[in-house]
Amino acid sequence: MAEQRSLPVPDGLEGERLDAALSRLFGFSRTRAAELIVSGDVLVDGSPAAKSDRVHAGAWLDVTLPPPPTAPMPVAEPVPGMKIVYEDDDIVVVNKPIGVAAHPTTGWTGPTVIGGLLGTGHRVATSGAAERQGIVHRLDANTTGAMVVAKSEHAYSHLKRAFKERTVDKRYHALVQGHPDPLRGTVDAPIDRHPSGDGRFAVVAGGKESVTHYDTIEAFRAASLLDIKLETGRTHQIRVHMSALRHPCVGDMMYGADPTLAARLGVTRQWLHAVSLAFEHPATGEWVSFTTDYPDDLAHALKVVGSES
Repeated sequence: MAEQRSLPVPDGLEGERLDAALSRLFGFSRTRAAELIVSGDVLVDGSPAAKSDRVHAGAWLDVTLPPPPTAPMPVAEPVPGMKIVYEDDDIVVVNKPIGVAAHPTTGWTGPTVIGGLLGTGHRVATSGAAERQGIVHRLDANTTGAMVVAKSEHAYSHLKRAFKERTVDKRYHALVQGHPDPLRGTVDAPIDRHPSGDGRFAVVAGGKESVTHYDTIEAFRAASLLDIKLETGRTHQIRVHMSALRHPCVGDMMYGADPTLAARLGVTRQWLHAVSLAFEHPATGEWVSFTTDYPDDLAHALKVVGSES
C-alpha cells in the first residue's frame, strides 16, 4: 500500500532543488526523487512542481511513496568457494568469496551467503526479514572475508545488539593507492548517498556518523597495505573514506581508483578483505576471534606490487 507523507521544508534546505531536498529528507536517490516528481506524486503547497524548482523553508510537501519492492527470496544452493571458518549450535562464520552478496535484494539476484548456507544444509535463525534471516551484518558483494551468521534466535538478537552497540571488533585489510599521510589516523566524516543518485555513497554534511581507523602495515612504491578498524558500519564506508583521503582502494573504479594500476596488478574489484571478526560469543560469553586468508586474486596483486618496490 502506498504511504502518504506530509511535512514542511526545514530551514536547512532553503533554496535547494526539489529533487535534492526530497533525497535529503527521505534518504533515497535524486533519481528516485525525480521519478516521484515527474509521476505527480509530489506536491509543493498543494501544487505539482518541477524537479529543478527551488524549495523554500516552510513550504508544505505532500509525497506519495509507493510500497517498497519485495526482495526476492534466497535461492538455496551451494556457493562455490565459500568456506566455513567456524560453526557451532549458535553461529557460523564464513569466508565470503568474491561476487557473493550477504542476502538477496531487489537489485541482486546472484549467489548469497544465506542461500549458500541453506543450500548446504546449515540451519540459520528465523529472526529478521524473510530474505535475510540470520544475517546480522553485511559485506559488499565484491568485498571478501569474514562474516558471522546467527543460527539460533538468541544469537541473532545478541549479535544484532553487539553490532549496534559497536562491541564487535571488525578488521579489514585494504591495498590503497599511494601513501596516506599520516601513516596512521582516523577518518571521522559523515556518509550518505551521493547527490548524483548513481548508487555511490559520499562524505556528505549531515550524513550518518562514520568513523574509520587505519594503520599502514607496509608501504610499497605504488600502494600501501592498511589495517583498518571500523567503529561504525556504513555502506561502502571504507571505500568512501579512503577515496575521501585521495587514496582509493586499488581496483575500486567506482570511487576513483586508477584502472592502469589495477590492470597491472590483475585486480578486477576493490582490494578489500574482511580479515577478522571478534566478539562476545552469544552462548558462552567468551571473547572469540576468527581470521580469514586472502583470496587468490588479492594475494597475487600483493605479490606483484611487492615485486615492483
